Amino acid sequence: MPKSAASQPLFLYSTTVSDVGTVRANNQDSSFAGEHLIAMCDGMGGHAGGDTASSIAIRSLAHIEQDDTGGNVETISRMMETSVMAAHDAIVGKAKRERKLAGMGTTVTAVALVAGYWVIAHIGDSRAYLLRDGRLSRITCDHSYVQHLINTGRITPSEAKNHPQRNVVMRVLGDFDIDPRPDISVRRAHPADRWLLCSDGLCGVLEDSTIEETMTTLSDQGECAQRLVQMALRAGSTDNVTAVIADATLALDADAFDLPHQTPLVGGAASRNLEPIADIVNEPVATAPALREDDSPAQRAAALIQPASAHEAETAQTTAKPSSTRVVQPSTVREETGERANPDTGEIPVVQKPDGRLSADPNDPDVAKAIRDEQVEQKKATRTKKRRNKLAVIITCILAVLALAGAGWGAYTWSQTHYYVGDSNGTVAIYRGVPTNLFGLELSHEVQTTNIATADLPQTWRDQLSQGITVGSLDEAQSHVGIIRTEMRKLAKQQEADAAKKAEASNSPDSSKDSSQSDSKDSTEDSSSQSGSSSDKSGSSSSSDSSDKSGIGAADNAATGDSQ
Repeated sequence: MPKSAASQPLFLYSTTVSDVGTVRANNQDSSFAGEHLIAMCDGMGGHAGGDTASSIAIRSLAHIEQDDTGGNVETISRMMETSVMAAHDAIVGKAKRERKLAGMGTTVTAVALVAGYWVIAHIGDSRAYLLRDGRLSRITCDHSYVQHLINTGRITPSEAKNHPQRNVVMRVLGDFDIDPRPDISVRRAHPADRWLLCSDGLCGVLEDSTIEETMTTLSDQGECAQRLVQMALRAGSTDNVTAVIADATLALDADAFDLPHQTPLVGGAASRNLEPIADIVNEPVATAPALREDDSPAQRAAALIQPASAHEAETAQTTAKPSSTRVVQPSTVREETGERANPDTGEIPVVQKPDGRLSADPNDPDVAKAIRDEQVEQKKATRTKKRRNKLAVIITCILAVLALAGAGWGAYTWSQTHYYVGDSNGTVAIYRGVPTNLFGLELSHEVQTTNIATADLPQTWRDQLSQGITVGSLDEAQSHVGIIRTEMRKLAKQQEADAAKKAEASNSPDSSKDSSQSDSKDSTEDSSSQSGSSSDKSGSSSSSDSSDKSGIGAADNAATGDSQ
């Protein structure tokens, strides 16, 4: 692999356009267009995570724009891979510390120009196209499920466009259990090479032939990027749409001839916070041009979208199309104007070098040491937090046990100020406490027994004793037992009196006489009844005989008359 500068120095002019699209409420794409580096990152993971992940990836790569490597291609290749892996670690670390960001991730497609060579880093399903000599070539291979099906011959590229799992990505950076290492490749650069880096919101709806025609016919970078994004929206893209266009041209020594340099442009989610990127590249950076309104149905539909949450509302405000480009100076300039000098690079430490320059390059020994120190501190903080959480749980459990014990003791102490009369194995007894239990602990005990059998008591009394007759003191309990005993005696005397009356009534003479008279009267009545019955029977028989005889005689007389 070459390590010396190319004989023909090339210069990179680039631009980028990123739009939220017609469906999404916030833009999760991030892009960078500089003189030595172009990059495109498509974030994912919901409204709270995709924009954060893509912004972290752009910040992790931005240092390549200004790093002086002496034209060493191998060094840049290692830096590209290390920077992508550093972005992965930063995304995972942030997701672990902020659970609302769990599951966030991003694709990365980046191209660096160094010593006449292109160094390409790629992971995910964003794409890099190279237009050379009027012919468009797809340089990257999608790390997606449908691309795997295409590679294995199971579906065709045309079928992949409508496949139900066309959005499933198999390799990305982020909070996923997948391989985060990017594909690194090197190509020799040619004058007039034109690059397109785009999200799947663009290449997913436009045919390669359409992209090739547009990139060939529109020589102006800005017009080309605007047209591609507008065409994707008109074609019905439902995702964020981002395009980065970069041209390689033969360049004179811009510093020697005092020619103006291109200000790096930042698009999409990363443009919401330019200060960290300005400090990393140590030069001014600007927001990318907004998509020009074309009054198409897609644009009118996008205007009707309303944010559905507070986060979306905040994001929508920050992603609204700006009326003018915003330029941010590096911290050395901002300090002079009194602006904030300490940037937030999204978990990537920024180190100030001895010459005053700020660096966020993971390959910089000072930055690498800062990363290791942060990791050590984070591990210490995690262990301390775990110990504190464990101690808090133990203390909470102890306090809960003490509270329960205190409540139990209080309940028991209160119960011992009460008494009740109840049933103890078939006899009436006095108890101290209340007739219940607390978590299996009986709140009463027997203090005095009696010889009163509960079986001798009326049923209503037995029911009351089974539930316990609560009183305020031992004296009241004893008094209540005395009442029961007195009532028992009264009941016994009443029963004895009733029994005596019954016995006396059964042994009285008047009672015997009345009984004899009653028996005699009953006997006389029975005899009279029998006599009457006999008389009735005799009369009936005589009448019957006479009647029979008369009948028989009449019948004979009638027979004689007929004979005569």
